Amino acid sequence: MRSISAAALYGLTAVLAAPFQDRSDYAVHNSHFVPPGWQKIGRPSPDHSVSLRIGLKQSAFEQLEKELYEVSDPEHERYGQHLSMSDIHSFTAPHEEALSAVEQWLESHGITADNLHYSPPKDWITIALPVSKVESLLDTEYHEYRHEDGKEVVRTTQYSLPRSLHGHIDVIQPTNYFGNPKHHGTSVKIASFGVPGSELPSTDVSRVASVDAAAAPYPNANVSLVCVAGQTVSSLCVRTLYNTVDYTPKVPQKNYAGITNYLNETPSDGDFKLYMAAQRPGSDPNYLFSRQIIANAADDQNDQGVEANLDVQAVGGIAYPTRFTSYSTGGSPPFKPDLLTPTNTNEPYLVWLDYVLKQKDVPYVISTSYGDDEQTVPQNYANRVCAELAQLGARGVTLLFSSGDNGVGQDGTCVSNDGKNTTKFLPSFPASCPYVTTVGGTRDVNPEQVAFDTRNGYVAGGGFSEYFPRPSYQNQAVTGYLKTLGAVNKGLYNPKGRAYPDIAAQGFNYQIFYKGALTAVDGTSVSSPVAAGVLTNVNDALLAAGKKPLGFLNPLLYQSQGKGYNDISKGSVTGCGTTGFPSSKGWDAASGWGTPDFKAIRKALGV
Repeated sequence: MRSISAAALYGLTAVLAAPFQDRSDYAVHNSHFVPPGWQKIGRPSPDHSVSLRIGLKQSAFEQLEKELYEVSDPEHERYGQHLSMSDIHSFTAPHEEALSAVEQWLESHGITADNLHYSPPKDWITIALPVSKVESLLDTEYHEYRHEDGKEVVRTTQYSLPRSLHGHIDVIQPTNYFGNPKHHGTSVKIASFGVPGSELPSTDVSRVASVDAAAAPYPNANVSLVCVAGQTVSSLCVRTLYNTVDYTPKVPQKNYAGITNYLNETPSDGDFKLYMAAQRPGSDPNYLFSRQIIANAADDQNDQGVEANLDVQAVGGIAYPTRFTSYSTGGSPPFKPDLLTPTNTNEPYLVWLDYVLKQKDVPYVISTSYGDDEQTVPQNYANRVCAELAQLGARGVTLLFSSGDNGVGQDGTCVSNDGKNTTKFLPSFPASCPYVTTVGGTRDVNPEQVAFDTRNGYVAGGGFSEYFPRPSYQNQAVTGYLKTLGAVNKGLYNPKGRAYPDIAAQGFNYQIFYKGALTAVDGTSVSSPVAAGVLTNVNDALLAAGKKPLGFLNPLLYQSQGKGYNDISKGSVTGCGTTGFPSSKGWDAASGWGTPDFKAIRKALGV
């Protein structure tokens, strides 16, 4: 990234000299309520720098969506013929009329072309401006807000545009998206060993370590031996449970996986090596993930995060020795400002998407364990992020997102964010995007059940979107499930919305190393990278057989009615003081189609 240069500062000074603009043709383009937990604390300095991102309407997204479904449909002749980056650009580039109109509008405010930064297809324009200039441009007023967790941002609740531009611009940020995604759950739940009332006795760590060491050389170790009731869950347990334990990847350098982290989370090399030595005895001690640091994210090995450690350890433990990348995206203090990424103006997803969509080499599976309550995200922003995720799916990427850790909503918070305080369930975003595969959580074995933890209130997430309609690939499965629900919880959720999760995986008492010590964590933040590890091995088998990677998984998943997945029919995703959604035979809103069985999936795919 570039530093703020004298030339750039001169450019900022120049835009301040723009003439007064007539507001008579302006109209509100988007407005959104302040999400819970934020408090207005004052006005920002007029020269506070904002990295403004203008998302122009893409010329042919409907065609891109059609292409995505064709290359992801196993019954279609184009199945597996994923699009190239240049193919994607042909659909996402704005119409020339739209680009010209937006550029003329900016120029009328004194913002000249040499201050504009374009994405490759020119569907995004980025410009660094003083907040006073942004207020003039968008006919709005920004304020400083502080979250109850201490984070501060500069945001507005609504902005306006000339009416002539409403059809040319999808979204402008940072405006009314407050951008404070949570690890799923609100924080990773760290289980304590040996405390009164704990499900984890103090002998767990040594007990599990000895079991793993004894069982590791034997590929036929059974689940009852390595997944001991009341003990923490090891990589060996998961690999045995999901039938990857005796599989050795054949093309680990051709295959490629990724995990994303935000909020200055960074994984520890040292903890990863400790984990691999303990969980994969005999593995190459030099095996390590690569790093891609985005928007000045932190990479401090002395201040690593639980979430980041969890992600790399879960994927590496299952998919070893396949190469994979950890993406760390900045946006929270401490922060090194520059022209395009100044302090306290970032939101996470578009920053990461802007980066990864420019890369020619993208992972075949990417896991993300973050999300927001859907209602706290402006809908036009959610729509655009979801559309960007569709681009990755069309390029052959399986995008996994965790379903959340508060069931259908955390008790005491289940009200609408529109000032009416209507009681309702709280779906999660991006889990609710129809172009991603959402991963719910399970616990226990023989049988697995929907994950929960009475010690910390964790319940795996599930629900129905209020923003995105149910995609056609879900119609049969979800309609059948809704019939079994009847009138239960009617009015608390949108039965016509995109339903999730799609699949599930272990997400309770999972072993990781953190700051040199073995501990255990809960959450669908475990489930997503565990599923990513299993599906990365599926891709290895496909690539070794000369076939294409899985890509966008959902059309195959629903068309085959979950063939290759272990059905979960015990437990519910509860919350909001209700029974929530129960698991059942077939697809359900608690566990999706169930947990992956590597051998069964390979058999279903003919590899």
